[in-house]
Amino acid sequence: MKIILHKNLMSLLQNQGMLIVLLLLGLFLSFATLADQVPNDAEAGTVLVKTWPMNKVPNPVVIVVIRDLDEDLLFANAVVKQSLVLDGIVVEIVRGNPSDARSCLEKLANQGIKLDAIVCNHYTAGWSVFDRLNEKFPALGNPIIIEPASYRWPNFLKRDNLVNIMNQIAVIAILAVGMTFVILTGGIDLSVGALIAFSSVLVARLIRDYGGGVEAQVPALILCCITTIIVCAMMGAFSGIMVACFSIPSFITTLAMMLIAGGTAYLISEGQSIDRIPEQFMWLGRGTTFFRIPIAVVLTGSIYLLAHLAMTQTIFGRYVYAVGGNCEAARLSGVSVVTVLILVYTLSGAFAGLGGIIMASQLKSGAPTYGHMYELYVIAAVVVGGTSLAGGEGKITGTLVGALILAVIQNGMNLLGFDSNTQKCILGALLLLAILLDKLKGRIAR
Repeated sequence: MKIILHKNLMSLLQNQGMLIVLLLLGLFLSFATLADQVPNDAEAGTVLVKTWPMNKVPNPVVIVVIRDLDEDLLFANAVVKQSLVLDGIVVEIVRGNPSDARSCLEKLANQGIKLDAIVCNHYTAGWSVFDRLNEKFPALGNPIIIEPASYRWPNFLKRDNLVNIMNQIAVIAILAVGMTFVILTGGIDLSVGALIAFSSVLVARLIRDYGGGVEAQVPALILCCITTIIVCAMMGAFSGIMVACFSIPSFITTLAMMLIAGGTAYLISEGQSIDRIPEQFMWLGRGTTFFRIPIAVVLTGSIYLLAHLAMTQTIFGRYVYAVGGNCEAARLSGVSVVTVLILVYTLSGAFAGLGGIIMASQLKSGAPTYGHMYELYVIAAVVVGGTSLAGGEGKITGTLVGALILAVIQNGMNLLGFDSNTQKCILGALLLLAILLDKLKGRIAR
């Protein structure tokens, strides 16, 4: 019985170990970032009015005091809208600083208006102008200060933070799909970071010079994006040809391509950021669906679904595993090793091109500095996800988990106040640990 349990435990750790790590990281960060939350959005304003004590007061007279910030205005507008639904009376919204609030209170007192309540958010409720109101402004009556109730909730689990994690990891996750294909064949692609920079400046340059610039229409934008992806795919194909046909090590080939792509990015952009692109181009990187899920996240999920199906349900997937497991045996079995290698590097280049377009869309510009060190983050995501650097072993779903682990760790370190240098040290240690576990797993399997 103990032997069976041990084998089951080892099998679980081997197959779902990284997923368990991801869940444990989420659990740890949930406790580590537990904090008082002070709602200050439109929903908070609506809920406040529905539950406030003014519902029992006929025609209450209320003012809303907020800072001069857009987020505060959303809260105030929701209070006004909901109070009108409930037949409340909001005299006005006071937007500014404590002196503006004092001026409003003095004006109402001089007019002889009795206030029932002053609606504040967490920030304005603490202003000293509201201390001992009945003594400072006796003509106002005895208004009460109403603010949304605070609650305890992890900053890590806030919806905006979770969406931000997925949106920030989108580019790395997309590149990691192509990198997984390459590493499964026993290779490596160091050019993906430079291809991001090349892709971003190429698409921005095409839009600016040939697509109409800031006046570019959707068909022109689509054509520029497709052209950029094709060019990046051709650069990946060139790396594949060097590896497959001339037996040049992938490390050397893609290192050379990294230098070529990075240098070309500077030549195309003349070392400057290219930002004369239209607002609608930002839809890919910053747009959201009906459920407020970023378009980039939806695109990433779709790519992973298709890649998973390709690797598990198609001949291409079987050939990739075969080439990575034993290249000579695959060749003798009739697999066109050259074709497979060229194809995986082509796909890696194409995904890098798409990643560069998404980054250019997110930042509304193309620059030769984009994608710096991204190749290391991508390799880390793939290796942490369980893909063996020796080739022939790994899963697309594991790569997604690996990318999420990196994103969660970086996000958690930001929330906990770690500086960037410490984050690099931790990320490097994580990569070494993942490689060590890969080696140990291979020894255990033998």
